[in-house]
Amino acid sequence: MRKITIAIDGYSSTGKSTIAKKLAKSLGYVYVDTGAMYRAVSYYALSNDMFRNQKLQKEQLIQALDKIHLEFRLNNTTGLPEIYLNGDLIEKQIRTLEVSQVVSEIAAISEVRHKLVQQQKAMGNNKAIVMDGRDVGTVIFPDAELKLFMTASANVRAQRRYMELTERGDKVTYQEVLENVQKRDLIDTTRADSPLVKADGAIEIDSTNLSLEETFQKCLELVNKTLQALG
Repeated sequence: MRKITIAIDGYSSTGKSTIAKKLAKSLGYVYVDTGAMYRAVSYYALSNDMFRNQKLQKEQLIQALDKIHLEFRLNNTTGLPEIYLNGDLIEKQIRTLEVSQVVSEIAAISEVRHKLVQQQKAMGNNKAIVMDGRDVGTVIFPDAELKLFMTASANVRAQRRYMELTERGDKVTYQEVLENVQKRDLIDTTRADSPLVKADGAIEIDSTNLSLEETFQKCLELVNKTLQALG
């Protein structure tokens, strides 16, 4: 069967990564979480004191980009890729609210985007890939055979993220998470370099009133339709 590229874009906490992982596992495709790459750069900046008085030292980060080496390694137990920063596994560290508070600002830096987009494009050379993020269908793979755009109401997304964080033991309030979701939406959609927009030809999936499994089945149906159409 023909191999295709599946590009999934959308707002934070819409279930993009979970859906992308499930699709990749179902199809036997490679999964790449571009958001994890931006979170890893954000974690590097936080760990190396690049925020002073809550202000990012942008030039310091740009100068350090050549020292940031990212790679995905397969976890043989889960069957899913995990991100490593300079040889260290940081999958758990990048999922905190602290990282969420700064990732959109860092992702808006053109030099950061240029470095990561180069890597992301190279990952898709052989197709058979599912990639999710904010600019996959618009910048990284504009010719992807299937482009999906995930959305849901801010309140529902904040509730999902709040549950995820509290279940793993993070001390956060719903209001903090909601404000973070709203702030990230604003930065992601208004940044000058590769803002979050629905790609040409993308199919919109609103998961506000759908369970994760319902959303997955809807996406899988679209994948199968695309594969059948291509023959």
